[in-house]
Amino acid sequence: MNRRSFFQLGLSAVGATIASSMFARDLFADEKRAAAPKGVADHCIVLWMNGGPSHIDTFDPKPKADGASKSIATSAKGVMIAEHFPKLAEHMHQVALVRGVSSKEGNHQRAQEIGHTGHLPNPTVEAPSIGGWLSRGRTPPSLEIPGHIALGGTGFGAGFLGRTYDPFVVQNPGDAPSDLRPARPLSDKRAADRNAFLDAMEEDFARRTGDVKVREKQKLIERARRMAGSKAVEAFDVSLESDTTRERYGATPFGRGCLAARRLVEVGVPFVEVVLDGWDTHKENLEKVRERAGILDPAMASLLADLDERGLLSRTLVVCMGEFGRTPKLNGNGGRDHHPNAYSVALAGGPIRGGVVHGATDETGSRVVEGTVSVADVLATVAKGAGLDPSTTEHSPAGRPISVTEGGRPIDAILTV
Repeated sequence: MNRRSFFQLGLSAVGATIASSMFARDLFADEKRAAAPKGVADHCIVLWMNGGPSHIDTFDPKPKADGASKSIATSAKGVMIAEHFPKLAEHMHQVALVRGVSSKEGNHQRAQEIGHTGHLPNPTVEAPSIGGWLSRGRTPPSLEIPGHIALGGTGFGAGFLGRTYDPFVVQNPGDAPSDLRPARPLSDKRAADRNAFLDAMEEDFARRTGDVKVREKQKLIERARRMAGSKAVEAFDVSLESDTTRERYGATPFGRGCLAARRLVEVGVPFVEVVLDGWDTHKENLEKVRERAGILDPAMASLLADLDERGLLSRTLVVCMGEFGRTPKLNGNGGRDHHPNAYSVALAGGPIRGGVVHGATDETGSRVVEGTVSVADVLATVAKGAGLDPSTTEHSPAGRPISVTEGGRPIDAILTV
């Protein structure tokens, strides 16, 4: 067998999928990770509503909009949300609604990139996602699983910060990651022999080449071994929760993802994204929104309740957002089209002021009339809420300075820090 064959054999013992997802040019260059400063969040959970949810059928109901959803009262005095969220309405005293978000990007891909990075897409440099920034700054050295996890979607990478901080993707939320064990059972001696042989090959290759990337890969392999043998991987597996708990979150991939997110935060993961697809409602908007909300409502409400009960909500920032809103006027198919001019984002936990509303749209939800903020402002708020200065700047490999967001300013009115 040649060297490549032996290398592949060795990786089978430690999880090739894990290793490939964590490789980076600057792997573990800085192992020191600090907890968030007092008063801000150690963790962030993003609930990404893929496709762009209708703001007027979710968090900014407008009776005068075409085909409008009815609104209901909430636990926050004077704050109304759409009727599709009866469980979440009970937690609105913990939530801040930002109803004045406005963007110029109505293209899904571009809007998704801005919503994750706070930067306009640029072909010459890959800006890091907020998950990349926070996993780099908040992952404790003792954590034996990745600090940036995407459940039910691919997430967005860490750009030039390195693949160490890219999302570890689990497509089946609630299940343990695949490839954690060898295809066939191995005795402890055979597993140790395989690992020793791989280590000897890598050490020889490192000495002969003197390439720093080989040393980085050696650290990667060791990290993959730690994950494969770590009890912390049980945090992915929601089957370890009671039937009652799983039922509260909902028997859906998104519900299981939110429950897994809570479990991952409990073991110290700083950033988790859970994706709920299906919000691109160009047809039959009301029917589809009702169905999507029926998934989001119990899952988000249960997540907030569980975090609060465990004393974690004050240290966990929860963000519910999508790439843009939908048009107030229905199209010929009973749907709503892309509408980046005005939409809403919901935030809770950490230093977020619950029960408040920032910004306002007109009587149909067509445009922002008060408190306009950009997507970069929203992510700057997330950064500050997690103890990361939004003006923090790193240089790309080409020497270009890139900050956490592109000109974003925190929405201080909804923060306590």
